[in-house]
Amino acid sequence: MKLYNTLTRRKDEFKALEDKQVKLYTCGPTVYDYAHIGNLRAFLFADLLKRAMVADGYRVTHIMNITDVGHLTGDRDMGEDKMEKASAEHKKTAWDVASFFTEAFLSDIRKLNIITPDRLPKATAHIKEMIALIETLEKKGFTYRTADGIYFDTGKLSDYGKLARLDLAGLKEGARVEANPEKRSPTDFALWKFSPENSRRQMEWQSPWGIGFPGWHIECSAMSVRYLGQPFDIHTGGIDHIPVHHTNEIAQTEAATGKPLANFWLHSEFVMVSETRMGKSEGNLITLDEVQKKGYSPLAYRYFVLQGHYRTKLNFSWQAMDSAQNTLDRLYATITEYGEPKIGCAEFEQRFYQAINDDLDTPKALAVMWEMIDSKYPSEAKLKSLYRFDEILGLSLKLTRDELRHPLPPEIKKLVAEREEMRKKKDWKRSDALREKIEKAGYVIKDTEKGPLVRKQTSSS
Repeated sequence: MKLYNTLTRRKDEFKALEDKQVKLYTCGPTVYDYAHIGNLRAFLFADLLKRAMVADGYRVTHIMNITDVGHLTGDRDMGEDKMEKASAEHKKTAWDVASFFTEAFLSDIRKLNIITPDRLPKATAHIKEMIALIETLEKKGFTYRTADGIYFDTGKLSDYGKLARLDLAGLKEGARVEANPEKRSPTDFALWKFSPENSRRQMEWQSPWGIGFPGWHIECSAMSVRYLGQPFDIHTGGIDHIPVHHTNEIAQTEAATGKPLANFWLHSEFVMVSETRMGKSEGNLITLDEVQKKGYSPLAYRYFVLQGHYRTKLNFSWQAMDSAQNTLDRLYATITEYGEPKIGCAEFEQRFYQAINDDLDTPKALAVMWEMIDSKYPSEAKLKSLYRFDEILGLSLKLTRDELRHPLPPEIKKLVAEREEMRKKKDWKRSDALREKIEKAGYVIKDTEKGPLVRKQTSSS
């Protein structure tokens, strides 16, 4: 398997540090709001990577953190803590906000058929480890104190910025007036922030430097090393983490230990809306719940994401979702007509895995899949291979086929037939009412060129 390593800027052959064992860390969500579908792409990518590793015969230990403190509204140590801000907006405690949006996030990844990581450590449960790491940095001379916190001195590290290949001289020349004039360099970052003197935070802890809370970057360093050791194999995240968050993770961990943090750094690109990055500050975010309310399956969004390479921008539109949903429905309808799986199509399987092992080239892999479906191979062989492909694609082919082939209860069949009659008469009001009745009975109905597909609701419906 070859993977594009952001650290080396090339496709490198993957070699595990331990034979057939992969230790994988994914930067998880900051649980102050619902994840939007742009955020979710990064977790779909990590899931794809993990599935591909397992298909290659590796045992994967996957850790993904939950950031429930310390992430400020400005990534460079400026602004309010996102959790404290959300607490005021929702009129709930910061702890309740974190708990609610953690559950919402876990619900989203289940709907997208993302395999739950082995551990989901919370930042608030690992303050001790963060303080210990900062103490090590302090002893080695990498820290200094300002009025608002303890900072990492990037000038003390000769290769600071190597992941992002930062132009440090240019950054210093072009730096705006610092929010904290005591910072020695614009790239220096907070390891520990002090609580304001005249007010009390909901999330704060005693430390050797005073009452306060951890910086965002120190969390991932402490938790990744705590559960995976150092170095570990792969660190993943969104491309926006390269210049600040991941750069600072590398700096503080390697300064403390003298060892690399991770061998491979992999990053997924943005989801765009009308050529603009999807995000809260851009005001164009779309949640998975909104996708579902418009009648699309969460797995249609998964299919939409698989159609683009993880290192290319994806332009989201509802027309693109129509296409993804229709294509997925066609795939489900096709396999419903296939005989029971036997043997497999060796030629197509080889080409499929070659595409996946070439830096997770899912567009090429999907093209191979559809070429196989259109081939003259027996349907039983095609289905066997499709089930193997789906171990990586994660589209729930077997479950959906079993549900679609299960006879519908007579009362549901009657409602579906009646709805089809209303659709032919263009009586859309009655047709919609019947759809609602079918859905209330626990079934999902999708209209395709071959007629309606009806199946029992699942967590991915």
